Amino acid sequence: MKRPRLDVNLEELDQIIERGTQAPLSELESEKLKSALHALAGMLAKSRTTEKTKNVLEQPETPAPENDSEPPSDKTPGHGRNGASSYTGAKTIDVPHPNLHAGDACPGCEKGKVYPQKEPRTLVRIVGQAPLAATVYELDRLRCNLCGEVFTAEEPEGVGPEKYDETTAAMIALLKYGSGMPFYRLEKLEHLLGIPLPASTQWEIVEEAAEVIKAARDELVRQAAQGEVLHNDDTSMRVLRLAREPSDERTGVFTSGIVSTKQGQKIALYFTGRQHAGENLRDVLEHRVAELGAPIQMCDALSRNTPKLSDGAEILLANCLAHGRRQFVEVAANFPEQCRYVLETLGEVYKYDAEARAGKLTPVERLEFHQRHSGPAMQQLHQWLAAQFALKQVEPNSGLGKAITYLLRHWKGLTAFLREAGAPLDNNLCERALKRAVLHRKNALFYRTLHGAEAGDLFMSLIHTCELANANPFDYLAELQKHPTGLASNPSAWMPWNYADTLARVGLS
Repeated sequence: MKRPRLDVNLEELDQIIERGTQAPLSELESEKLKSALHALAGMLAKSRTTEKTKNVLEQPETPAPENDSEPPSDKTPGHGRNGASSYTGAKTIDVPHPNLHAGDACPGCEKGKVYPQKEPRTLVRIVGQAPLAATVYELDRLRCNLCGEVFTAEEPEGVGPEKYDETTAAMIALLKYGSGMPFYRLEKLEHLLGIPLPASTQWEIVEEAAEVIKAARDELVRQAAQGEVLHNDDTSMRVLRLAREPSDERTGVFTSGIVSTKQGQKIALYFTGRQHAGENLRDVLEHRVAELGAPIQMCDALSRNTPKLSDGAEILLANCLAHGRRQFVEVAANFPEQCRYVLETLGEVYKYDAEARAGKLTPVERLEFHQRHSGPAMQQLHQWLAAQFALKQVEPNSGLGKAITYLLRHWKGLTAFLREAGAPLDNNLCERALKRAVLHRKNALFYRTLHGAEAGDLFMSLIHTCELANANPFDYLAELQKHPTGLASNPSAWMPWNYADTLARVGLS
């Protein structure tokens, strides 16, 4: 409901507030002060947790026509809880019937025979446990009272010579670099649980493990260089002790994220230092086989994200459509109608891309699909954007003018999905990967040294690649440490997507 307009000046507001400290305000004064506060609140930008068009423009969802019947859902209605099959990391225990076996007489009717059902009844029981547990072995010692020789009991089988086994390093790395728990927080938690583990000891454990499994990260870099699409971006990072060259004028420190995709397989890489994302991508592409064609690079339009390649090397540049869309999201409150048109047009393109994914189209089929459906919409949008300046409908220096200029300036890269098979619409895949580095920065605040940053990058690369490959990162990190010889001799057989098959072969041999 609109409030009546009241003329209020700052001097009058000051007088009202001063009188309010001495005596109750009159009804007119209260109304003026309330109107001023409401006007101020209305000028503030409302907080948003999403950039969906309906929330940006505060428009209600379009109701479905009454005569249209909703298509049947593929999901089976249920209670919403996780079934037993969802607990892929749980230990499975078969419980046989204590009295009955296949072929026994039925104790109910005493006429038929009982046989196993196809599916057993499942029970899920969850228990709590500490991230790290310790076991103290007290070995008996006996001493001869004549010769003085001491006889000590043998260590139990499977104990091992090391105080910290492979699972210790895997869990610490997963908590630190996968979940953002700093060493000192884990130290405090373990102290409360009766397992003292200083932060310095935790670092020594993961540092030693990083040296053992470094070959796996190096193989990820080599395979990522052969990708069809490479996403890259960076975020700021802090390294306390970082030696600078006298000629180095660059003061910033960054963590670059690179996600390489090839035939549905995804590899995530992290690099922390003074280099920008484009320079790190250049270093990765040095491992690319020369016979392969030019890959597609997806990034936002910052020049530091584009690599300066050596002579003869080529790359197909695609820019992030989500970044271009965000330019209009930020000014939608001031230019609602113009931004509505742009956002709805881009929303139509994203709808077609979702249909292509749902139909599991090949890259070539997806390209033809976008050319047929998204091409006309994007062409019409380009004409509209150019007309805003040609007809002087928009001031170039305004927020809307700058948003339009961004799209027009980078139109070729933003529409690469209409020319190149497999080109994505946006760089959201890399943006999500960089959240792991942002989480570390938010919780741990910094890396102490560049050596520590390199260890963090190694573990983040392996952990997030496991996540993209639907592999268990805890098991993977532990198995890499248990088989250092096999990893060093054939690292390609110890990737997150095939290490389980390698373990099966090792077990059979």
